Amino acid sequence: MKKIKVAILDDYQNVTHKFANWETLLGKIDIEVFNYYIEKNNLSDKLFDFDVLCLMRERTPLPRNLIEKLPNLKLVITSGMWNASVDKEALKEKNIIYCGTETKIHSTAELAWALIMNSWRRLQTEIQNMKEGKWQTTIGRGLKGNTLGILGLGKQGLQVAGFAKAFGMKVIAWSHNLKQQDCQKADVEYVNSMDLFKMSDILTIHTRLSDRTFGYIDNNKIKLMKKGSVIVNTSRGPIVKEKDLIDALNNDIISCAALDVYDQEPLPKDHVLRKTKNLILTPHIGYVSEETYEKFFEGYLKAIEAYINRNPIHQIS
Repeated sequence: MKKIKVAILDDYQNVTHKFANWETLLGKIDIEVFNYYIEKNNLSDKLFDFDVLCLMRERTPLPRNLIEKLPNLKLVITSGMWNASVDKEALKEKNIIYCGTETKIHSTAELAWALIMNSWRRLQTEIQNMKEGKWQTTIGRGLKGNTLGILGLGKQGLQVAGFAKAFGMKVIAWSHNLKQQDCQKADVEYVNSMDLFKMSDILTIHTRLSDRTFGYIDNNKIKLMKKGSVIVNTSRGPIVKEKDLIDALNNDIISCAALDVYDQEPLPKDHVLRKTKNLILTPHIGYVSEETYEKFFEGYLKAIEAYINRNPIHQIS
């Protein structure tokens, strides 16, 4: 039997073989791991020969124009069970099987809370101060009694709401689809969109990127916020207008922001965000945890094994 050619994309930490036992498919597949980001112009050449692509959600996209340049492609597997950057219809038209994997949802909410704590207490500054021989240059703030605003009260937002209550915070929420009864069930105050920005001491984003949320947080909404407020984004970069946020931080419209997601990923080395003041940056690691990676990489392996056995699993329609 001819070996199936498998590409693992965007394994930046080079952990494909750590989190799945690929020897179980020895003799059946040839696997190539790309532990670097492939530039858009080179994608079709790099991936031309592969039968199977394993995608990490929100890293390399798979649009129609790329799918049409990959004549050998038979199976696509994404981490998780949805991926907005994959053209499902194009795969369906070409009879390419599209599958997902199991996932864990806690790590992103935990990172969001870590960024909230870091930004509110100015921990990053003081950690750097200690390395530079300095001592106590900032004054942190306590969370108790302050208001956490949540844009999107889904699985992630609900977890963060629970953390906030444990710290004695008032929790408010709004999103385009959120209903007052949903907030009542979670013991969270439902507010309108304008009040979400006006009332929040800390605004944390947990809504999906869509036509309605693309660029939703702009200069006008940021200006509604308190001067001492903080924005935390662990959802999707384009929900916040990048230039407007940079201007707000550099002009002290708000006190701080913390980002794990960006318009362009990986973030270029010379990007202006890296030089923006009062800004904490992490490299899209919300879902990067050992527990989550075990689900993803084992999921890739199981999906390939099921495909070989002509019994695909976790198909995405």
